[in-house]
Amino acid sequence: MATFLYRLGRGAFRRRGRVVLIWLGVLVAVVVGAAGASGPSDEEFSMPGIESQKAFDLMEERFPGTAADGATAQVVFVAPDGQKVTAGDTRKAVEDAVGSLGGGPQVADVEDPFASKAVSEDGATAYATVTYKVEPSKVTDASRIAVDRAADQARAAGLTVETGGSAMDSGGGPGGTAEIVGLAAAAVVLLFTFGSLAAAGLPLLTAVVGVAVSLFGIVLLAGPLGLSADTLTLGMMLGLAVGIDYALFVVSRYREERGRGLPPREAAGVAVGTAGSAVVFAGVTVVIALAGLSVVGIPTLTKMGLAAAGAVTVAVLVALTVVPALLGFWPNAVLSRKVRKTGTTTPRDRDAGRRGNLGARWARFILRRPVAVLVLGVVGLGALAVPMTSLQLGMPGDEAKSTATTERRAYDALAEGFGPGFNGPLTIVVDAREATDPQAAVRIISDRISDTDGIVSVSRAGFNDADDTAVFRATPSTSPTDEKTKDLVETIRHDRPAVEERASATFEVTGTTALNIDIAAKVQSALVPYLVVVGGLAVVLLLVIFRSVLVPVKAALGFVLSVLAALGVLVLVFQEGHAADLFGVEQTGPIMSLMPIFMMGIVFGLAMDYEVFLVSRVREAYTRGETAAQAVVSGFQHSARVVTAAALIMVAVFSGFIGEDGSLIKMLGFSLAAAVLFDAFVVRMAIVPAVLALLGDRAWWLPTWLGRLLPRVDVEGEGLGHARSDRPGPHPDGSVEARV
Repeated sequence: MATFLYRLGRGAFRRRGRVVLIWLGVLVAVVVGAAGASGPSDEEFSMPGIESQKAFDLMEERFPGTAADGATAQVVFVAPDGQKVTAGDTRKAVEDAVGSLGGGPQVADVEDPFASKAVSEDGATAYATVTYKVEPSKVTDASRIAVDRAADQARAAGLTVETGGSAMDSGGGPGGTAEIVGLAAAAVVLLFTFGSLAAAGLPLLTAVVGVAVSLFGIVLLAGPLGLSADTLTLGMMLGLAVGIDYALFVVSRYREERGRGLPPREAAGVAVGTAGSAVVFAGVTVVIALAGLSVVGIPTLTKMGLAAAGAVTVAVLVALTVVPALLGFWPNAVLSRKVRKTGTTTPRDRDAGRRGNLGARWARFILRRPVAVLVLGVVGLGALAVPMTSLQLGMPGDEAKSTATTERRAYDALAEGFGPGFNGPLTIVVDAREATDPQAAVRIISDRISDTDGIVSVSRAGFNDADDTAVFRATPSTSPTDEKTKDLVETIRHDRPAVEERASATFEVTGTTALNIDIAAKVQSALVPYLVVVGGLAVVLLLVIFRSVLVPVKAALGFVLSVLAALGVLVLVFQEGHAADLFGVEQTGPIMSLMPIFMMGIVFGLAMDYEVFLVSRVREAYTRGETAAQAVVSGFQHSARVVTAAALIMVAVFSGFIGEDGSLIKMLGFSLAAAVLFDAFVVRMAIVPAVLALLGDRAWWLPTWLGRLLPRVDVEGEGLGHARSDRPGPHPDGSVEARV
């Protein structure tokens, strides 16, 4: 692989104009295509095979023309202090506002709060529900504006009015602030690392190109594939982080090879052949882990994983082609001032680097105290992982939004006026086709559920045209994300056989609350198997790369440790509320169901990223005859600085997304920043060299029979000697061919 990439790097350097024109053509094509696309949607999470999804499907079958997940909007009216919405002018203001809601072409029905008894017991709060003919993603801005106008009309009469519901969520996507913060932080880190504006700017430029191609590509495919706005933001997050890092590794190796005296084109080829090999491997691991999310069985998760994998693939291709092409235009601009003047580093400089390099000094420090460093690192991450044992999964809704949003204020007003469970009613779907008296069967089921502890009210059942299927709502006494609500759903389902036998009809529990509970249960059951699969994959991949048995095991265990620690701090902040204000967490509660398993897939690739770049340089030194201890020092001398810079860039990029409004993106940004921090600086920079120091030569042990079976993947560039045998390069007398 190294030989192929070496030739690719030289070719991109030589045909730089053609490479840049091709990528510009791709960018223009996706921009033009995205301009006429429908853009991202906001489809509801679904999971084929679970009870709540089956009930949704049954509703759509038995109630044709009515989407089970159709959009709804709620307009909440709160009377001034001491007054009631049912009194005089206040009631008229509510009625006038509700009357103005029914004229839109997308509106299917508007429930008057006084006719539907949607008024709180104290008379201070009422709500009107607007049902639409379309799903939330297809509600137009005109429909939302009509709701806002009705709300303003009631506010003018002195009422407090808030709006919520799935129809009022216009979606999201990259807002710009997080991306600007990430780019600014990355620029500072790169400038400090390279000491050159050109060297710092090139990774940023290529990352932006890759992200632009990815984002416009996602927008182009969003309509046909049903991609959500969160997918767009995730593509931006990952594309920016890995795009900068991958380009950083290639540019850093190019500078190193130029410092050794190689001519520009040859240095570009070697950089892509060595650092580029690690980029390919790291990118492949991320892609495999993200694509592997499809085994969980959640279509939305699968789509997000595949879209993010596409963004990573683009980042890899850009690093392998655009980076050497731009180096071809400005071969000396990215070099340090001393190398630009002399054409190479002097022996004195190289000797000083070996003695004084911070990475080398850090490695020697760990080599003197491997046991202490190992114990401290493992115990520290283990302690941070302890809160993960109390992890609760769920799907936070409007209650997790900022109190500055009208959706959150509407949620709070409804909870205060009608009880915390009002915001998450359970939908009961009764299939009475086999019952002799469907009306009586539904009444039996409704009465039994009404008598269940934890249910405060049950609505009147509505039948379909065939009079064989009914739907009614059961309102819990607890909020949608409360563990008691989960227990209540389990109780209703546990008591179901006896109720169904008595009624001679079957029923299923669904609704957004039940759907979220089912998804959380499914994902939680998949966490450990997915972690085992991903960890096993890490062992196999690293076994092929490093041709060692113990190094892959150590890498996989380190990955598991960093993931568990990141989940632990996520629980501490988002679930238990420690330092919640610092990170803008408005409301604590369960962790979003999809977040942990998504984080595992992403962190797996990033962890292997740093593992390859660090350990490959150690193995390179070891295979060239250095002792095990000397190889650790040499490896860290060449790679510690650039890996540190790459990790800081990723932490900065991911941290920028903590300020996003979406719960999934906010949690994912926080957890990824924490995971990269732990994995790069504790696991890879401390635990890994400590373990290598303790293992010594045993770290590179591989049974002979296994060595014959494993394919040879040349990440360190050992095979480049033959490929470069006919290439110009440093001569024995030290002179260098200057031809570009």
